[in-house]
Parts: sequence; C-alpha cells; structure tokens
Amino acid sequence: MESKIFLVTGATGDTGSKVTQFLLEKGYEVRAFAHKNDERSTKLADLGAEIVVGDLLDFQSVRAALDGVSGAYFVYPIAPGLIEATAFFVQAASEAHVGHIVNMSQISARREAKSHGAFNHWIAERVFDWSGLSVTHLRPTFFAEWFLYYARDIKDGLVKMGFFRNGKHAPIAAEDQARVIVGILESPGPHAGKTYPLFGPKEYTYPEAFAEISEILNHDIRYEEIPLKVFEERIAKGRSPFLAQHLVEVAKDHAAGIFSGTNDVVKRITGKEPIGLREFVQKNRRPFEMGNAPKVIE
Repeated sequence: MESKIFLVTGATGDTGSKVTQFLLEKGYEVRAFAHKNDERSTKLADLGAEIVVGDLLDFQSVRAALDGVSGAYFVYPIAPGLIEATAFFVQAASEAHVGHIVNMSQISARREAKSHGAFNHWIAERVFDWSGLSVTHLRPTFFAEWFLYYARDIKDGLVKMGFFRNGKHAPIAAEDQARVIVGILESPGPHAGKTYPLFGPKEYTYPEAFAEISEILNHDIRYEEIPLKVFEERIAKGRSPFLAQHLVEVAKDHAAGIFSGTNDVVKRITGKEPIGLREFVQKNRRPFEMGNAPKVIE
C-alpha cells in the first residue's frame, strides 16, 4: 500500500477519534491535530497516531501540521471563528498541496440560515469551493451522540428540551460518519466537489426517540418540550451564548423539516448500513444507565 499521511482535526472528538482509529487500522499514518495533550490524545498516541497540539486559529501551527499530508479531515466546533479557521486551513492546504479535504459542515448550512453557526458553515463551504482544492462537504443531521448529552436526564426519567414535538430526524452515529470520511479520503476522486447529507436509518420525533430509548433501557423516560427562551437561557448558562443561539434556531429548522430525511450515502460509501438508534443505545448502555453525560460532544 502506498504510504500516505492523513491529518485529522478534532481528533479527540467523537468523530475524529474514530477517523483516526479506522485510518490506523488500515495501515495509514495519521497526524492527529488536538487542542491539548490529555487522556484522549494519549489514547490516540497509544494506537500509533502522531499527536500535534495546535489551534485552528493559529495559521503557523495549521501550516506545519499539513506539511506532507495526502488528505485531511477538517472540523470546527460550534463556536465563533469558523470562517477565519477555514481561510487559514485553505491557505495552508494550498501551500502544502493537500490532495483532498473532507469538510464537516451541517445539514442546516444555507444562505438563509438564522443560526450564526449554520450560516458560517455555509460561508465556510463557499471558501473551500473558491479555493480550487479538492473538497467534499458533509452535512449530517443531528448526531446520535447528542442523546448521551442528556444521559443524566434520561437516568432521572425526565428530559426537557426546546425541540418541538413534531420535528423529525434520523440520528447518525459518529462511527458511521467516520467510516464515510475514511472512505472518501482513501478514494477521493468520485467524491470531489460533492456535498453529502448524512442520515441514520430511521427518523424519529424526540418523543418517539426517547420512547425507544425507554424501551431499550426498560426505564420510563418522559419528554417535555420547554419554551425556546428557557432552552436558550439554559444552554447559554451551561455552555455558551453562541451555541444557545444556534440550538434555538436549529430547533425551529428541525420543526420545519430541515433535519429530516434518510438516504443511502453511508451504505454506498462504506458498504455498511448505518447504525440505528437501538444499536447505538445498546452499545452505550452503561453511560445511559449510569447517567454519565460527557462534558463536550464533538
């Protein structure tokens, strides 16, 4: 096999860590770009990844990380700075002659998006497109991992969210997204210039999803829709005002059907059916039953 080096940003997150793992398992060299050295980066190093500590808003560290790289996975958190980070990454990738980039966007990214985060993703896509680099954009619906964020509430039996009861989406696991990313990085040709919406296999409303989780865990869980203002205040206090504004607007998008749908993209690129909600909960049964919510979901 031809020796290739792939750069994985967000390498300690849910998707990035799986991308790193799967690439290493296939025998590729992986440069894992992390914000800091911690237990998660140590685990990746133990698997064989080269750990590079840096900041996507630091051009010099990005440029150094991309040196000699064949392909890269780019992801940025729901936070201010995405457009600047994208411009830095594009310039650095152009100088380094990177063969292909997989860009993690989101399904609500569009010109008319009211969410600052979603609109910034749309602009970031355009920056990549203008660059002339070979790029594939991924637009996933909500991650299945977001249910883990509510693990404590699930354990307590009451989940309060600002999402309307009628909105639907097919949750997609980070593991499936990682397999898609790896498949594209391995054989980028057919995917260059493409934008792929990513979905799990089955759509749910939030009440339906929590009813399914309740059945799997054999534990009563009630879903309560709360006013958007209350939802926004809770997220702003617990996380950030930027994320709160994003989630309020995507809650409206969710109700309007922006996040709905299914397709065969995961199966076509990976050869495997995407993981369903039931399988995801079974694989993460212990954190759900223990109420172990991660501090950050990436």
